[in-house]
Amino acid sequence: MKTTELIALEERYGAKNYKPLDVVLSRGEGIWVWDEAGNRYMDCLSAYSAVNQGHCHPKIRQAMVDQAQKLTLTSRAFRNDQLAMLYKELCELTNSHKVLPMNSGAEAVETVIKCARKWGYEAKGVTEGRAEIIVCSDNFHGRTLSIIGFSTDDNAKQSFGPFTPGFKCIPFGDASALEAAITPQTVAFLVEPIQGEAGVIIPPKGYLKQVRQICTEQNVLLILDEIQTGLGRTGKLLAEEHEGIQADLTLIGKALSGGFYPVSAVLSNDAVLGLLRPGQHGSTFGGNPLACAVARQALKVLVEEDMVSNAAAMGEYFLGQLRENGHPAIKEVRGIGLMIAVELKPGTPGGARAICESLMKKGILCKETHTHTIRFAPPLVIQKENIDWAVQRIKEAFDEIASA
Repeated sequence: MKTTELIALEERYGAKNYKPLDVVLSRGEGIWVWDEAGNRYMDCLSAYSAVNQGHCHPKIRQAMVDQAQKLTLTSRAFRNDQLAMLYKELCELTNSHKVLPMNSGAEAVETVIKCARKWGYEAKGVTEGRAEIIVCSDNFHGRTLSIIGFSTDDNAKQSFGPFTPGFKCIPFGDASALEAAITPQTVAFLVEPIQGEAGVIIPPKGYLKQVRQICTEQNVLLILDEIQTGLGRTGKLLAEEHEGIQADLTLIGKALSGGFYPVSAVLSNDAVLGLLRPGQHGSTFGGNPLACAVARQALKVLVEEDMVSNAAAMGEYFLGQLRENGHPAIKEVRGIGLMIAVELKPGTPGGARAICESLMKKGILCKETHTHTIRFAPPLVIQKENIDWAVQRIKEAFDEIASA
């Protein structure tokens, strides 16, 4: 079936909650994807960092095939031979005490909200029904009803209320605002180390260290949403490592399965996750043997193939090459590791979407964020020659848009 026919079917039968570029992909390998007509593209989005290990990594694929032939689902009513090993390997890798497995990133966020409130009532002594969680403006933690209720994106909230109470919003990157917002009812501070959906917004140096100190002094849980920033994306296994801190609860997902299966997890300590009792939280698919086998192999290749160090080196190189572009339409190039944004000056013809559409025609797939920002987040297996190839085409796209 032709591209136009597939797009027409999607438009006819699908809900209009996405606005994708008009490319229909059918195959992927490493940093590359191909459309149904056989055209090749460099993937510079990595499914929002879900395929950090590259598309269809053969070792992860084989782990999935092997496990799918043996046992896929038991529910947590019974034990399986993969879950305990995932717990052990994940705790050893991330220096965690406990793991609570879930499926999607949003489900992990909903889980951590429940856990933080429970800790607040049973350990901190907050009055029942009064627990408060502090979040940041321009946050993105998912699409469920509770989560969008504390979003500052009006488009995400319009016509979906009423929303779950119990959240207070402060500016991102402002440690003094956090300190001022804490009350005796505050149980947690939920924050992204780097705001991805907001346009790769990096907080001031030392921010996370200050936040960690404030939360410790005030007996408030620090929750880091590392669903996008974690598992190598920023050139460290977890972004918190850049400032030498450890959160009380850390959320991971996306690349936890290398793009093969929905897997997420809440990482924490005995003091928080130890409060959960049978029947108080769960998921039919959470911790299933297929997910666990895939996640174990996804973590293994991330470490054994040194993808985290490669992300640090290639990210520095990519940033440097983009900054050398110096095009007058570019306001700023920022990033850390392979989490990079190019922000355009207001008034650039067509905005970021036009650049993304131009790059698609040149064989690069990336995504605009809001109106003026383009994100570049290729798989962590990218090499210098790939970056050189991409940078030349990015420069051409900017030259064409500006001249138009």
